[in-house]
Amino acid sequence: MRLTIIDWLIIGLYFAFNIGIGFYYKARAGKSTAEFFLSGRNVPWWLAGTSMVATTFAADTPLAVTGFVAKNGIAGNWVWWSFLMSGMLTVFFYARLWRRAQVMTDVEFAEIRYAGKPAAFLRGFRALYLGIPINCIILGWVNLAMVKILQLIFGITKVEALIIVLGMIVLTSAISTLSGLWGVLVTDVFQFVIKMSMVIILAVFAVNAVGGIEAMKTKLADAGRGDALNIVPAVGSLWMPMITFFVYIGVNWWATWYPGAEPGGGGYIAQRMFSAKRGRGFSWPWHR
Repeated sequence: MRLTIIDWLIIGLYFAFNIGIGFYYKARAGKSTAEFFLSGRNVPWWLAGTSMVATTFAADTPLAVTGFVAKNGIAGNWVWWSFLMSGMLTVFFYARLWRRAQVMTDVEFAEIRYAGKPAAFLRGFRALYLGIPINCIILGWVNLAMVKILQLIFGITKVEALIIVLGMIVLTSAISTLSGLWGVLVTDVFQFVIKMSMVIILAVFAVNAVGGIEAMKTKLADAGRGDALNIVPAVGSLWMPMITFFVYIGVNWWATWYPGAEPGGGGYIAQRMFSAKRGRGFSWPWHR
């Protein structure tokens, strides 16, 4: 696919806006460490919440979800929908407790929860373990997804796509370094609005391309995939029997670790909670 002048103009404006955000928040981010990493603990709930959701999206997300749905229908999403419970409990039970701890990172909590040299070692180990091997693995699969998307859309080689991805990494790193968490949060919201708008538009065009919802249902039924639009797996499902489904929604959410979705919160989710303003109104007695 060849890009027109309008395409390049839109791309240029997109990056210019992100760079502008970086420079706009540069002075504020440089005031203190707390301001740089936690936005002065003064972030409104809607900004922190939108950033949490936006951060879960990456180049691999649409590819993975498309694969789940193509193979097992909409119900295939329970592989990751099962983490919803841990997210909800984090909001209602743990968010205020994390905020009350006054820590700057989730690994710092180890030295509050425990004590002495073992606690310090645990904090250091988790910081290195999560920051280097785990992050490298995550960045690896996300960037590989982006490379494949660029190759498919633009018909370029893997090396050319990799150079583009590396350029975007450098630019994003520069913006984050300039603006601190404020810039990250605001660009998250900006990018979230764009990608959700495009996903909705693409969905409309995709459904219209097959003749509308009713035509799609008919074609799925003719292909023996009439259950593809079911939200919950069928009772006699081969790929996810009902007992497996109950394991996902009853056990998987608290027994499986996933970056940012661990029970009680952690990683980038915890960082957004640390940066939020103190809540007002109702609170559980043990939060006071």
